[in-house]
Amino acid sequence: MVYWCNLMTKMFEKILIATDGSEKNQSAVRKGLELARESGSSIYAIYVIDVAPYTHSQTDLFPDEVYTALKHEGEKIVGQVKEIAQGMKIETHVLSGRPAHVIIEFAEKNNVDLIVVGYQGMSGLDRLLLGSVSERIIRLAECMVLVVKSTSSQ
Repeated sequence: MVYWCNLMTKMFEKILIATDGSEKNQSAVRKGLELARESGSSIYAIYVIDVAPYTHSQTDLFPDEVYTALKHEGEKIVGQVKEIAQGMKIETHVLSGRPAHVIIEFAEKNNVDLIVVGYQGMSGLDRLLLGSVSERIIRLAECMVLVVKSTSSQ
């Protein structure tokens, strides 16, 4: 056990936990906090406002009221992660853009060692049309990625 803890401490100095606030994402949040606690890591909890559904071509159709409401919701969500992480070193951020790309860019700029994301198990047409943020992160991230499957049945 001592060897594993020493190895983790060296491997994971900075952990990024990406959250969307959903019940299905809570497994990933808990696992990310558990790893951070065991390894003494600094934590970045981030929520990304996906602006893609609100923009069209080069014309920005994202209403200020909608953005403000989504930003407030994101702050509430990362605030909940911060509450759970009592006593741990944590920074919270609400960002906007395409989630996978924003998460990867943030991880690279902040020299993150591990990205923790949830996987909600989409299949069929949903997966084809929406894609998967976690799959994009796995393909594009330069650091380690831990994908935590949801334990929620919702």
